[in-house]
Amino acid sequence: MKVGGVIRVPGDKSISHRALIVAALAEGASRIRDILPSADVHSTAGVLGALGVPVPPLSNDVTVVGRGARALTAPLDDLECGNSGTTTRLVAGIAAALPFTSRFVGDASLSRRPMRRIADPLRAMGARVDVAPPDGLPMTIHGGHLHGIEWRSETASAQVKSAILLAGVASGIDVTVHEPARSRDHTERMLTALGATVLVDETTVRVAPVDRLAPLRMRVPADPSSAAFLAALATLADDGELAMPDVCLNPTRTGFYRALERMGASLTLDEGEPQGGEPVGTIVARPSSLRAIDLGREDVPSMIDELPLVACLAARATGTTTIRGAEELRVKESDRIATVVANLRAIGVNADELPDGMCIEGSRHALRGRVLTHGDHRIAMAFGVLRALPGSAIEIDDASCVAVSYPAFWDDVSRAIVS
Repeated sequence: MKVGGVIRVPGDKSISHRALIVAALAEGASRIRDILPSADVHSTAGVLGALGVPVPPLSNDVTVVGRGARALTAPLDDLECGNSGTTTRLVAGIAAALPFTSRFVGDASLSRRPMRRIADPLRAMGARVDVAPPDGLPMTIHGGHLHGIEWRSETASAQVKSAILLAGVASGIDVTVHEPARSRDHTERMLTALGATVLVDETTVRVAPVDRLAPLRMRVPADPSSAAFLAALATLADDGELAMPDVCLNPTRTGFYRALERMGASLTLDEGEPQGGEPVGTIVARPSSLRAIDLGREDVPSMIDELPLVACLAARATGTTTIRGAEELRVKESDRIATVVANLRAIGVNADELPDGMCIEGSRHALRGRVLTHGDHRIAMAFGVLRALPGSAIEIDDASCVAVSYPAFWDDVSRAIVS
């Protein structure tokens, strides 16, 4: 199999969510280019519209007119978040600061994901938050005047951190978040770019009281998590190289590429001009002989979304790869530890679950079998990379679920393979 060409993957999902949310809190017209028009980002657009900030149809050039947090209005119905945990948790922070009640709902998968992790700090700030038992949606937030907080998070979670920071911005209060490890920092970068005072000291972030946010002007860089799947495909190819331009190279998002290099991959990351406060550049990936590695808790935060892909690459590496400290995978769109291991076994790979990770034994055997995605886009894409390899005969039960983050994924895989 040979790969080739230049493919710009879609705009970054995390940044697309935040661009819309921050534009709704800003005062004036924000212009956002190259936003990701995925199902999850549509959920954020819909929720903001329900709160009184109309978002036009998502396109390559979107203008959102904000009037500040105090101009947001009470929703007439439930806030439908679909499958998007980012929509739910980040907007919940804003809702906690608003003088009305908001009820968040989602699909079956999202409804099972833990919400107490944001409910607890929002309650500590003065909001009343009701979470459906045992710990999910529907979630009802009775917002109002909040007070400042210094919060210590049990897990390194950008969504928890962002919920607290956005609650502080919407309330005009001082908030500080301490994390056990550094999580992705797109919210901090974007708030800084719009005039907020943001102080970062290793794993601690403080946002001072904000009077107003200036309008946003940005081009959303390409998503490093989406680019990871094409980079993986290129490393498993026999010939050629694949270039992916304009990718966000934020160091809190590039752990996968560091791990891939440790596995022996031939990668080039060329940084160019920053965009919207984010480092951006071109990733070039080439065929490589991969070897097993061990990943620990310190590696996980910067590559949490790509760990299923690492596991699939490990199936074609020499030796046994071990992933530890990744129990957060169990509360994603699916239990990604159980799902990945079960699917690897289903296609003929020796793999075992650990309480906080997995072990995968690499081989050169033909990969054949049926993959059950449980509607999880990352599972579909990770096993889609293995399905594309010569000699593979892998059936994916729900290939369409990739629309959550990368609607054109299957087309781009076909474009990347030139022979």
